[in-house]
Amino acid sequence: MPEAAKHKWAGYAQDSVKEAACRREEAREDTPQRQKSSLGSFRSRRAGFPACPVQGRKEGRKEGRKEGAVGSGEYVAIMGPSGSGKTTLMNIIGCLDQATKGDFILDGQDIRSCSENTMSDIRLTKIGFVFQSFHLLPRQTALANVEMPLNYAKVPKKERRARAIKALDRVGLSDRVDFRPNQLSGGQMQRVAIARAIVNNPKLLLADEPTGALDSKSGAQVMELFQKLNDEGVTVLMITHDPDIAAHAKRVVTIRDGVLQEKEVKP
Repeated sequence: MPEAAKHKWAGYAQDSVKEAACRREEAREDTPQRQKSSLGSFRSRRAGFPACPVQGRKEGRKEGRKEGAVGSGEYVAIMGPSGSGKTTLMNIIGCLDQATKGDFILDGQDIRSCSENTMSDIRLTKIGFVFQSFHLLPRQTALANVEMPLNYAKVPKKERRARAIKALDRVGLSDRVDFRPNQLSGGQMQRVAIARAIVNNPKLLLADEPTGALDSKSGAQVMELFQKLNDEGVTVLMITHDPDIAAHAKRVVTIRDGVLQEKEVKP
């Protein structure tokens, strides 16, 4: 299979994450170490969050460090003001960029030693991305949208359909498989996007402002879904600026001047 086709979906994820980050920064202009005894498939030797200098820091600003760990099955929210390094951190954890210093170990693999193609494969198979603006294909059904990453992974058609239907059922949309995005509400579109993110059974679900484009009711429903998925064992890492949204996580970590600080630990 040609390399361009092999990495098309993973490249789409990269472009979408960076587009979302730019949009978040434009909107603003207008307006610890902890590790479980068993980390399972998402393992950190020294740092689950990479230790690296903050990109785009002001001239003369002291180089900050981000250090921490996320264990398998955790639910962590990262908060911080504009320019604090959230986007840099998200891009590294999502295997979109590589840290210039320190270590980032994902599922036992040292990401700094990976090639671009290997990182692309990791994004396709081990990380599920949830974006603020859904990024669904408008002319495709919910089922076809959820099947998309399986398509690029060359999963056989019968298995692909079965896995996509199961993912839609997990997010409560088993009765909307044949609906197109313009036939769905904002909350339902985000749930389709979440189903697409989990259909490959990723090691990590990475959500960037997942309720930013939703009304409060739809946002609450999406957060209930994240909690349900986490209760089922899915590792969730969420980037948000909203304290109310961050409060749904079991751990809240703040980032300021390139430094991560544990803010809250729920029992």
